[in-house]
Amino acid sequence: MYSQITANKRKTWLLIAIFTVVILAAGYAFGEYAGIGYGGLAFAAIVSLTMTLFSYFAGDKVALATAGAKLVDQQQNPYLCRMVENLAITAGLPMPRVYVINDGAINAFATGRDPHHASVAVTTGAMEKLENEELEGVLAHELSHIGNYDIRLMTMVIVLVGLATLLSDLFFRARWFHGSRGRSDSRGGSGIILVIGMIALILAPILGKLIQLAVSRKREFLADASGALLTRYPEGLARALEKIGAVNVAPMRGAHEATAHLYISSPFGAGNRVAKLFSTHPPLQERIKVLRQMA
Repeated sequence: MYSQITANKRKTWLLIAIFTVVILAAGYAFGEYAGIGYGGLAFAAIVSLTMTLFSYFAGDKVALATAGAKLVDQQQNPYLCRMVENLAITAGLPMPRVYVINDGAINAFATGRDPHHASVAVTTGAMEKLENEELEGVLAHELSHIGNYDIRLMTMVIVLVGLATLLSDLFFRARWFHGSRGRSDSRGGSGIILVIGMIALILAPILGKLIQLAVSRKREFLADASGALLTRYPEGLARALEKIGAVNVAPMRGAHEATAHLYISSPFGAGNRVAKLFSTHPPLQERIKVLRQMA
């Protein structure tokens, strides 16, 4: 687990570096087509730095607001808060802030930049439809995301993927409006950089989605295992995942592509086979099978 935590911290900074290079190349291409030269590069650099800092310090607030999560305390929801507190003590983690999402689906997610700045959000459906051991398994899964530093990596993906999509959209808008005004006759190295920038702009949203899928699917299996070790009862989480598969048919009201990978299960409900190929989560049956092999 410690090696996974170290790897997650390293991957966070690697992810930032990759996206920064892609965004700068995209900014150069945008400047060339918009006719503002290196102004596009400067714009991309400023936006990239601003959004990276924003995602690091405030990405969790974006995720919680998007989900419509409301902060609760011991007086408002003693059952949920005490369960989170007991699991946090067992895991040796600081008590995270606890949020409730008013939605009938069974779901939950954790977010934040580190264990000292973490939050756990749970749907009302999860509290109403899950037995005590099942809800405990779900919460242990989310606390494992916190302890493994998945939350930092997964939260930053939200803003960085959104930034790549935004710049790509700006580029194509500028391409239509400016047409031949851009300096497409750039020579030598500038021409090469322009081509690379154009490729970056086209591939940035695709790259972002692939990173989102890869990060989320691997992290879910690890959090399932870590959560089962925390509760010493894999069957609790396995049964919760079975109920999720049966209950979560329709999309959640706060479902959004950018934050889908944060949840314990896809907030878009049951989809068709094509949709499942591009899901941010591994199939529930695979996760249940692995958990029951741990018992």
